[in-house]
Amino acid sequence: MSAPSAALELLRPHWPASARVRAAVTLRGGGVSAAPFDSLNLGAGTGDDAGAVAENRARVRAALGLRSEPAWLKQVHGSAVIALGPEPCEPHEPTADAAVTSVPGRVCVVQVADCLPVLLAARDGSEVGAAHAGWRGLAAGVLEATVRALKAEPAQLHAWLGPAIGPGHFEVGEEVRAAFVAGDALAARAFVPNARGRWQCDLCALARARLERLGVRSVHGGGWCTFADATRFFSYRRDGRCGRMAALIWLDDTGA
Repeated sequence: MSAPSAALELLRPHWPASARVRAAVTLRGGGVSAAPFDSLNLGAGTGDDAGAVAENRARVRAALGLRSEPAWLKQVHGSAVIALGPEPCEPHEPTADAAVTSVPGRVCVVQVADCLPVLLAARDGSEVGAAHAGWRGLAAGVLEATVRALKAEPAQLHAWLGPAIGPGHFEVGEEVRAAFVAGDALAARAFVPNARGRWQCDLCALARARLERLGVRSVHGGGWCTFADATRFFSYRRDGRCGRMAALIWLDDTGA
């Protein structure tokens, strides 16, 4: 393990969520992992030292004042959603790319290093959710599945888009564009041709369009590019072997 490189910093959503809703995205500084995972790597499957990841996770729990371990997922770029009850998950890290809960203190979390984290909260503060929305997950319907898993009507939800690879750095092939345009011709607006005969893809635009079609009108955040900011963000496309950030959301009983 290495010594901490910086104080642990967090990105907090600016959105009109209920006072009961707590949310944060970790940045890459303030942990103990050595390069290339330096330093607040929260991904257990990255090849990093297991002890360093455990210490990093403990630091996040302490910084956020969490009462329980977040419900870490085995993410597979799919659309499965797990509903978190009062008891710990069985298996320990279930295979899913989104989680929802109405239980105070239970923490939904997704790991990212270019893919888009999408946080959702009912306007009345009764439930929350988190989705891991890279292009494969978006195309597979992870946002649709997460919204369906919440009891609130879509019009009664707030959504927040976290840091992700920006369109200036996210080059994709025709197969990616086709996967979206086949189901929605308007999705073509999120793709701009480049000089290499490929496409620059705007993940946030695709997510916003899908949320709007679902009836989620209160959509916030977006605009941070993980690839462009190596000081604050991990980026798999930029660095290959790297750590993972976490987007977390939970309900607080106090509402303070």
